[in-house]
Amino acid sequence: MIIFGGLTLYLRNDVFIKMKPTVLYTIFGATLLGGLAFNRLFIKYVFTEAFDLTEKGWRGLTWRWGVFFLILAVLNEAVWRHTSTATWVSFKVWGIMSMIFLFALAQTPFLLKHHVNPES
Repeated sequence: MIIFGGLTLYLRNDVFIKMKPTVLYTIFGATLLGGLAFNRLFIKYVFTEAFDLTEKGWRGLTWRWGVFFLILAVLNEAVWRHTSTATWVSFKVWGIMSMIFLFALAQTPFLLKHHVNPES
């Protein structure tokens, strides 16, 4: 993703740096949902040491995060295209980070529901 920063500096055009999160979130979302379509649960590979979930739980978590990343991509596009650079920077720093934190926190009941009970 250093390409976007380089293009921004070389061409002196901030559009590239504003597009970077959109591209990144789209790649994340498409990778998760694409993997789900091909029966690959990429999120499981990353978080298998942290969570012990049922197969349905891993699928649900993959679906939720994949869609969430695509929504973030759309939101980033909307904000950078319709607001000032200062507003976009604030949105990127405070809005996106807050949304990711709150979304992750909101997954707690789902994780608890699909947690594999070691006693059973």
